[in-house]
Amino acid sequence: MFKIKILILGSIFIFLLIITSVIKNKTRLLERQITNLNIKILSKKKNINEAQLEFFYLTSPAEIEKKLNLIGFNKYYPITQSRIFSDISDFTKIKNKISNLKNLNEEKYQKKQKQ
Repeated sequence: MFKIKILILGSIFIFLLIITSVIKNKTRLLERQITNLNIKILSKKKNINEAQLEFFYLTSPAEIEKKLNLIGFNKYYPITQSRIFSDISDFTKIKNKISNLKNLNEEKYQKKQKQ
């Protein structure tokens, strides 16, 4: 009776030791993945910051003026107000209209070819 209790307690103890080591290894792997993802996130943030800095530099009035002086004012054509989109939804609506018109024209052309 006493030996059975010791055997049961020993097996429970060993079982718990194995479970804790497995859990510890899994958490270590998860921590490595998290740190790798954090490193990737930091590099992406750095790339975004560099791109923003480059954008602000290139779109500064002084830089635009330098570029205009290089290419000349005769070749510079400003964008008309109708080609500037205030929202991406406006752009997608126009793009969908154009693609629908192209599809209709293609269908009409194919019907004419069949006749």
